[in-house]
Amino acid sequence: MNLSYKNAGVDISLADQWVDVIKGISKSMPAKKEIIGGIGGFSGLYRLPGGMALAGCCDGVGTKIEIARAAGMFTHIGQDLVAMNVNDLVTGGARPLFFLDYASCGKLNVDIFKEIVEGILDACSESMCALLGGETAEMPDVYGEEGFDLAGFAVGMIDEDKIIDGSAVKEGDIILGLSSSGVHSNGYSLVRKALGKGGLNAKLDAVPAGWNEKLAEAVMRPTKLYVRPALAAVETGAVHGMAHITGGGMYGNVIRIIPKGLNIEIDFSSWERPKIFELIQSAGIEEDEMRKVFNLGIGFVFIADPD
Repeated sequence: MNLSYKNAGVDISLADQWVDVIKGISKSMPAKKEIIGGIGGFSGLYRLPGGMALAGCCDGVGTKIEIARAAGMFTHIGQDLVAMNVNDLVTGGARPLFFLDYASCGKLNVDIFKEIVEGILDACSESMCALLGGETAEMPDVYGEEGFDLAGFAVGMIDEDKIIDGSAVKEGDIILGLSSSGVHSNGYSLVRKALGKGGLNAKLDAVPAGWNEKLAEAVMRPTKLYVRPALAAVETGAVHGMAHITGGGMYGNVIRIIPKGLNIEIDFSSWERPKIFELIQSAGIEEDEMRKVFNLGIGFVFIADPD
């Protein structure tokens, strides 16, 4: 049997069904003229007086936390947490205003969470947003002594008439990709399954053949922050759409901002994949599955006029 995200324990089709359920439930809510668009975008939009809109989103870092625990590397997941949120937020053209974090754990380890918050602060600074606050909850009956989870929340602002929602995308536009730093922060249940044969912990400190770094350094490399390049691109006026490439891969995320009646063509041989993806795939993962789960080296996408 080939290795897949589903037999690693994650069923994307169930997540898609759940989104449809949420959309159905949301229709029973009283209509609010302040809500722009609907559920399913990279961020939600809320109309303010005076022609402005708030953008908001929520995300976490998934089971990358388990590798962080095994490797003893925690600063990076602070950046991961911020990046997974602000990268989503900026796809609509919004400038981040502030960030909040939520940490739940079995037993609070001050040294570990200090590292994480330091990473959060550095990433907020790079993304030009403030760390406004957060919450830490100890739940020993849920997580045991060492387990923990993280969630983040980002809020930004944009002129309503400058929102980038993909509606301007037209036939003939081109897709421009910004490189990722590696796996970023999704697909780690499959990563751990693929690399865990024979014991993942022992492998993390090893240098794979042909590499010049330890496996831990590659799998824990933090998610890139795309706020500054994205906002700079928006200022040119040439950007018709933007997508943050996470779960669902390149096609699954870009198609979310494509108007009905159009499709996209992606040449997956047009860029070089980081070595970490070759190592993951060598565990017996089909190419189609790799494309559905991972960014494969492209972390953020612009759709723009070819001229």
